[in-house]
Amino acid sequence: MSRLARYSSSALQLRKLYIATLSFPSSFSTTAPHPSPPPIHVGLTECAGRGVFASRRISAGELIHTAQPIVSHPSLSSLHTVCYFCLRKLPSLQASQTVSFCSTQCEQQSKVTFLTIHSSIHTVQPVNITGWNKNTSSASIVWKEGMQGLKYPLLVKRMACQVISGAVSSDVLDILQPEISSSDRISKMKKEVALLKNTFVDSDIGSEQMAFLTEEWYAGVLARIRINAFRIEFAVGPYEDLLSLAAASVEAEAAVGNAVYVLPSLYNHDCDPNVNIVWVENVDAKVKALRDIEEGEELRICYIDASMDYKARQRILYEGFGFHCNCPRCVSKD
Repeated sequence: MSRLARYSSSALQLRKLYIATLSFPSSFSTTAPHPSPPPIHVGLTECAGRGVFASRRISAGELIHTAQPIVSHPSLSSLHTVCYFCLRKLPSLQASQTVSFCSTQCEQQSKVTFLTIHSSIHTVQPVNITGWNKNTSSASIVWKEGMQGLKYPLLVKRMACQVISGAVSSDVLDILQPEISSSDRISKMKKEVALLKNTFVDSDIGSEQMAFLTEEWYAGVLARIRINAFRIEFAVGPYEDLLSLAAASVEAEAAVGNAVYVLPSLYNHDCDPNVNIVWVENVDAKVKALRDIEEGEELRICYIDASMDYKARQRILYEGFGFHCNCPRCVSKD
């Protein structure tokens, strides 16, 4: 397949995913029922593969678009203090030792997307997502204790629940760039997928419903989640104060969760970015312009803490994302 044909296929898949994301039922969406297309388009860059470009002039401080996640999960430290579905912070009186929701809508939507699985005879079987309540099955406990660094496996588990329930297709993340996994990690994945299958079996999920859950599927999803998951940190300060939001997103001490998006994952990196992604009250990602952006200019975000020195940025970007940054700031070794 030619490069142009591959790009055309990816562009068509992106368009379908973007439309699906806009129409995906969500009780916490801040977008209008029929939002206008954002002033951006996806194209090929000279050296970084796909990128996001301005389709018109964008003013500093402008909200470019809002994105809903394909999959998200609260961090274990925030499990009882944020909504289990939209990650909105709960009032202190509502926090408990079991998972909670900020609204009836979020609770109902969670049942549709991942908390319950509809069997072929239309009965509803609850699925233990976290492995934390007192009725946890032994397989789920083993799965939880067998993981080292739970945030990514928990996202994979929730994604599997969404596939089983029919909320998303099993290939929904295929458009995203995967991480190159080491042989040790691949070996560990084989154990993880076996434990995950046992967890579903204990929840009375049939083999036909789990047909997609192969070692290849698990490895592919995990590889894409590891390199594309965003750390959700709620910005502190007035929404209008863009600089406060950007600084708060970097300086926050603890994340409330992690999420994977389609369009935000296509933004390339720059140590001096022209756009920033912030989270104000829930898992919806808001992409805002940090300065004026001309039509045709590529929009870039910073994957790391931009205040670090040159050597630290280069090391973290290579170890975490597999590339050496050649942005103007790094070329000058600023």
